[in-house]
Parts: sequence; C-alpha cells; structure tokens
Amino acid sequence: MKFEELNLIEPLLKALKAEGYETPTPIQQKAIPIVLEKKDLLGCAQTGTGKTAAFAIPILQRLYTEAGDEKGRKTIKTLILTPTRELAIQIEESFKAYGKYTNTACAVIFGGVNQRSQTEALKRGVDVVVATPGRLLDLMNQGHVHLQHLKVFVLDEADRMLDMGFVHDVKKIITKLPQKRQTLFFSATMPPPIVKLASTILTNPIRVEVTPVSSTADTIKQAVYFTDKKNKKDLLKHLLKDNSVQSALIFSRTKHGADKIVKDLQGAGFKALAIHGNKSQPARQNALKDFKSGKIRALVATDIAARGIDIDELSHVINFELPNIPETYVHRIGRTGRAGLKGIAISFCDIEEKEYLRDIQKLIGKSIPVIDNHPFPMLVNTISPKAKTPERRNRSPRENNGNQSGGRRQNQKPAEQKHFRGNWRGR
Repeated sequence: MKFEELNLIEPLLKALKAEGYETPTPIQQKAIPIVLEKKDLLGCAQTGTGKTAAFAIPILQRLYTEAGDEKGRKTIKTLILTPTRELAIQIEESFKAYGKYTNTACAVIFGGVNQRSQTEALKRGVDVVVATPGRLLDLMNQGHVHLQHLKVFVLDEADRMLDMGFVHDVKKIITKLPQKRQTLFFSATMPPPIVKLASTILTNPIRVEVTPVSSTADTIKQAVYFTDKKNKKDLLKHLLKDNSVQSALIFSRTKHGADKIVKDLQGAGFKALAIHGNKSQPARQNALKDFKSGKIRALVATDIAARGIDIDELSHVINFELPNIPETYVHRIGRTGRAGLKGIAISFCDIEEKEYLRDIQKLIGKSIPVIDNHPFPMLVNTISPKAKTPERRNRSPRENNGNQSGGRRQNQKPAEQKHFRGNWRGR
C-alpha cells in the first residue's frame, strides 16, 4: 500500500514525499482511515511503529479541509498530551514537517523553561497544541489556554503517563475539554489502569493493535553480558572500541549514574554526553543534536529523558543497568531496529539484576542469548547480605519510577507542578 491509497489530500502527499515517506506502516494503514472518519480510536503500538504520523497526518487533513469555517484568529482545535518534553518536541516537529503545505500553526508547551515564548505563540493563535500535563495545567489556570473550540484530543504514551504519576493531571485536563470531541488514545502497553482510563474518555472506540503487547521487534538482535557491577564501565569501554558500534544509546537507572558513565567515557577518550532531568533544556537538545549528527558516538540517558528520542539508524542500545520494570526494557531497545532496519540491544547484568532479567525474558517470551566470551566475566555469584533486595515489579509504577531515572519518589507531586512553586530542578 502507498500513502496515495489512503485518500490523503495533495498538500500532505507532497510533504510526505519530501520527507521520503512512500509506504505507511501497519498502524498508519489501520489508524489513518479511522481518524479521517472522526471516530474514537484506541491504539496499542510499541515504540518505533510510526504512531505519531498515524494521528498527525489525518488530523492535519481534517484541519486543512475545515479551515474555511474559521474566521479571524486561529483557535486550538487539537490538543496532544504527552509525558515528556522530548516527545512533545518530536511530535511538534512531525506536525510541522507533514503540515508544511497546510498553513497549520502548532505550538509546543512543556515545563523547565520560561513560559514567555509559549504564551506568545498562544496569543498569536494556533491550531495544534502539543503539551506535557503540568505546564499545560498551569497555563490553563493563568488563562492562556482556551479549549472550548477543541475538536480532537490525543493522549499519547498513556502507560508512561501512568508510570510518571501524571494521571491525575490528565484527568483534570480532560474535565476542561468539550464533551463533543474526537479522542485518540495511544499506549505501548495496556495494564488494567490504562484500560480503565481509556474506558472513561473514549466513545465506542475502534481498537488498533499492530504488535503483541510488550513484544520486541524481530529486527533487533539482543544479547546479555553477565559481569560484576564494578566492571561494567570497563566492559562498556571494551565494547565501544569496536568500530561496528557506530552509535550507542546507553541507559542508566539514575541521573547521577549517567553523569558518572559520561565522565568515565570522556576520560577514556570517547565522545559522549548525558541527557537527563538535571540538564537544562538547551543542553539536552544540543546533546541530542550532536548525537543525531554523529558528532558524539555515545549518548547516556535515563528512561524518562529518553522517551520520545527518535534517531534514524541507531546501531546500538546498551542497558548499562537493567530496568526493574520489564516493559521498560521493551521501550528502551525499541529505540533501535526501527522502520525495518536492524539494530543491536546489549544488556549488562550483575548478580543483583538476575531477577530483572528473568522478568524481562518472561514478558517478551524468549531467552536473551548470553555472550560469555569477554574479558570481564561475572565472578561474584551470590548476593551480599548487605545488598538491597532487588525491586520487583509488584511495587506500584509510581514508586518504581521514583527509584529509577531520577523520577519522583512516592507521594511527591508531579515535577512540572513543583516547578511553579520554585522547587523544581528539572527532569
């Protein structure tokens, strides 16, 4: 199937051609006709399946074809809620790329930066707002955001919203939306709380599921290296000496850990930068830009900061530390092996992480091949009595997240709301 077969208007086809898009992905083939028919949609699709275009393209077509009804200043007709600023920026960039010939105005709203440029964009008038929950709520309370003309609401990465503790903010925002609207709901996984949330905001939705929940792409070659925690940095440097590792997105469980990895790599002569919540927004964007351009070879990230990173032809994902939530592993390695391309996902596993590995293999339904021919094999085969018991996935997602990736601890308020109390250091 070609995009021309989806009854798209010429301005969109022209933009897609300019972007090098010819064949829609499975979720795009299924979702675009549904969205064009103005029906509610429940989409279950893992990272890297092309779901941003699956909702952006038909929304742009609707805005373009209905533009004749608008007089005077533009009003917000589409709202996309997403959990992280990186993903918000990526979605806005997609709308601008696909809608370059449609005269659609788009604004992106997120915390951690001065709100002035965002409020000025809203004053000029926009058709589409892409936002993270905390900053959007704040601007709504200040009277800068008006949603009475909203036609389409998109809740993207709903499972991550839940993990990050934003579900209460999301519910507050939903109460401010017009009852008569089209709602598109996307999530990589469908745990019971997400299913319950979807049932409260969707009307007779059509479900689209293109891959099994929490599956890993066949294009990704997975491997695990058993090693001791103290030797992980040396093992990482050993692997990066191989020139076949053209680009590596390296996952650390904490922000402090990410900085330590970068310092160690830079000391060994490798070009590396970190991306996490303690970095300023310009620093994060510059690091991502340098990584995409090949200026640096290694980007070290926490889970929350990495959500939404879209890098063409990323050769390797390296789990410096295994996540304690199995679904997070799927999200991480989904950064590579996109759009049919091949990728490699390598995981380091110390003795305390073997429980995590078992949970991951159970979730994905396969055993990850072990690479034992390396200079830093595991020597410690028992867990020290002083070591903490591994955090298992029976803890609440919010509490789990607070112990990974620099997330909030249990009972803390959403990070973006804390920012406006003068107490937020950024994500």
